[in-house]
Amino acid sequence: MDLRLLLPRLMPRAIAWAEALAAEVASEGHALDASGLSDAMAVGVRKAEDIRVLMVDRLPLPPDYELREAALHAGLLGPTMTGLTLGHSILICHGHLCRRLLSHECRHVFQYEQAGSIAAFLPRYLQSIVEVGYWHSPFEQDARNHELA
Repeated sequence: MDLRLLLPRLMPRAIAWAEALAAEVASEGHALDASGLSDAMAVGVRKAEDIRVLMVDRLPLPPDYELREAALHAGLLGPTMTGLTLGHSILICHGHLCRRLLSHECRHVFQYEQAGSIAAFLPRYLQSIVEVGYWHSPFEQDARNHELA
């Protein structure tokens, strides 16, 4: 699967899926508690009060077959992933909520805020994953560098 060739065609579907899922989390998720708000602000989030966290059994996969396969192939989603951030919406798998993971995901919220929207951030994020891989993505490195113990 050559994600470099597929990405331009998949991007509109990826953005639509991400925006729909973010809206679902925004309506069903919970606001951060006082320590979560403090940590979110410590990693740069401007609108920490807008963050919503939804605990899930596993991270959802896109229903679109091609998009789902691309996400799995790139290592963005799958059984080893425990957190996902889309705008101000964060999904965390049950049993994995901790300060380190939440601060990592909050740093992704900061990145979305810097870009201005899911539609503005996601293409840059996904392009970096395709070019250098998940672990070496500058967005993932930045989030790891801002994890709080």
